[in-house]
Amino acid sequence: MSASTHFSAPLIIVNGPVRARIGLNCGFGVFGPGYRANATIGRALRLLMINIGGARPGETSMSTFGHPGRYTYCIGEHEEASPWPPYHASRGFAAGTSAVTLFAGEAPHGISDHASRTARALAGSLGWSMVGLWNSKHFPLYSHTMLIVGPEHARTFADDRWTREQLARHLYETVRAPYASLLPDEEHGEGTNLRYGKTPPAPGTLIAKFPSPEEIHIVVAGGTAGRFSVAIPGWLGTKNGSRPVTRPVEFD
Repeated sequence: MSASTHFSAPLIIVNGPVRARIGLNCGFGVFGPGYRANATIGRALRLLMINIGGARPGETSMSTFGHPGRYTYCIGEHEEASPWPPYHASRGFAAGTSAVTLFAGEAPHGISDHASRTARALAGSLGWSMVGLWNSKHFPLYSHTMLIVGPEHARTFADDRWTREQLARHLYETVRAPYASLLPDEEHGEGTNLRYGKTPPAPGTLIAKFPSPEEIHIVVAGGTAGRFSVAIPGWLGTKNGSRPVTRPVEFD
């Protein structure tokens, strides 16, 4: 990841009782300053990458731009504001335990929706706002995607009794575009990676933005006021790149 020209940095997501134990911010300004635990954990990882891994900008760390998360990129899930089991429970861990997930992600892409009042409308709004991740013609994405749902948006899904899995499947099934519209043209030189296949799809075939529902990871975080969510596309997916890794956290 460090040697790539891509934007990514390791996003750290913490679940469970350890969040309160160390004073980790999960709410207002979760990606911002003001909390020692968030700042120091992310900074410690970066220093390890530099001093042990040799990830020095312009030498072995070759990201064209990087992003501010390369200083520190550590959040806690706001489990208390979530209508769903904690994220690490969806990864096979007991809900009452502590765990940490690492994900090679871009900077947060903010999504504002103050109007949608049903789960279906909000899911469509979030999904179509993510069309531009990587590139507006990159259908399907190369990577896993982390969707950080704000608590107000999460309540809209809860009101309609949508599960995390329903939301991921709706995004996968809904955000699609005809193959012909994804090919490069004079106005848009980039295009879908499917054009490199041996047998291209028919022009009207609908291509999903997301490779599968399982490659959409949904976490609740942020402050309890404001109808916002955040999308974080990953670095590379499939067999060639990165996917989230979750491990237990043990403490006395």
